[in-house]
Amino acid sequence: MERRVVVPLIVAFALLMQNLDSTAIVTSLPLIAASLQEPTLRLHMVVTGYMLAFATALPISGWVADRYGARQVFRIAMAIFTIGSILCGWANSFEELIFYRIVQGIGGALMVPVGRLILVRSVPKSELVAAMALMGMPTIIGPLLGPVVGGLIATVSSWRWIFWINVPIGALGIILVTKYIEDVRETDLRPFDRKGFILSGLGLAGTLFGIDTVISKNAFDPFSVAIFLGGLIALLLYVRHARKAEHPILDLTLLKIATFRASITGGSIFRMGVGANPFLLPLMLQEGFGYSPFQSGLVTCASAAGAFGMRTVARRILRRFGFRHVLVWNGIIASMMLASCGFFQSNTPTVLMMGVIFMGGVFRSLEFTSISAIAFAEIESPQMSHATSFQQMAQRLAMSFGVAVSAFFLHQLSDGQPKIPVEAFQMAFFLIGLLSATASFSFLRLAPEAGAVLAGRAAIGSGRTRSFHS
Repeated sequence: MERRVVVPLIVAFALLMQNLDSTAIVTSLPLIAASLQEPTLRLHMVVTGYMLAFATALPISGWVADRYGARQVFRIAMAIFTIGSILCGWANSFEELIFYRIVQGIGGALMVPVGRLILVRSVPKSELVAAMALMGMPTIIGPLLGPVVGGLIATVSSWRWIFWINVPIGALGIILVTKYIEDVRETDLRPFDRKGFILSGLGLAGTLFGIDTVISKNAFDPFSVAIFLGGLIALLLYVRHARKAEHPILDLTLLKIATFRASITGGSIFRMGVGANPFLLPLMLQEGFGYSPFQSGLVTCASAAGAFGMRTVARRILRRFGFRHVLVWNGIIASMMLASCGFFQSNTPTVLMMGVIFMGGVFRSLEFTSISAIAFAEIESPQMSHATSFQQMAQRLAMSFGVAVSAFFLHQLSDGQPKIPVEAFQMAFFLIGLLSATASFSFLRLAPEAGAVLAGRAAIGSGRTRSFHS
């Protein structure tokens, strides 16, 4: 089997495990909250805790892959994630579950970006969009089956099995990586930026944890404010450090590249909005409409079904219209589909809801594929590990912040009521959809021909792209 086929499929095992886990757990948050005797909204930290650990540990992934070999790091990361899944299933308290989710997040911080790094270094740029789409197709199985399987498990058995189903997937993934993936590494190894890692880690952890603590307590207390301000100061110190350091752990100079900058800025805003959807929708169906976790999973999986179909035609659409037009107009449509979930009522026909969710998945999938691909339009091989880590960090931070913001909206709109009213969910969807749509302003600054080689709209024999600047 050709490398452009086998590498994406094997890397997809890691993404499948992660997506299956993340989509299954959000469907079951109300039951997990009841089992651990915690308020449902507090359980948003189960989602954001994982993403926070992921984003904090992620900057080191590129250097570790270059130092020890991408294949070796990939296998170890899958093992850590699998062990974390086992521990999550054994958790007997809210605090234990958060801690074990952090273990999962550390594994994911190495597993996901290193897997993508293996892909972008193993496949020619002219075939990168097709390879990413192929890699993404098996991972759609996670979001497609996750809500249904997670809801079914939580309804008829125990939510703990939601984590334990990752074990056979992780074991099979490790075997396939060992057998088929070559040991891809960068020969020109940069020194490890310890100071930068400490500052960026403290900064990201402090700011996000401070925000999350405020949201969980629904109040501004001195402890939360101090953590937030401390994290913000650490981030500012990192920016100053990165300007002077010869090899910073997060290379901020990558933001000078127009296509990469658009992927980070516009992509983060879009993911902030859309990342809130898997949190808001199952909660609205269960808390607001009285659906069981299984019924909720059957409805929400329509989004993944729509995304699966779009993966097969994404390259053709990009070849026809180009990255700039797709990112701007498709992003607006995807945001409108997200906001339209705010019109759902308890008596809305299930078929109609699933139709809207399905179409939302179609447009979101095209946007995600385009955002991920355009980031590498002008990135050369020595920059790949840094660009991959940077992109994945921004993605996780944006999704974590999106969940936190949506939880904050629900806190404020429910006005302290024990049961979240349907109107609070509806307004939250409108606000999140509006936020997501503003990403198009970043994509408007792209040159019309940006990413032409990736989209198959230009043929350059050397396989290297020229520079496109806004």
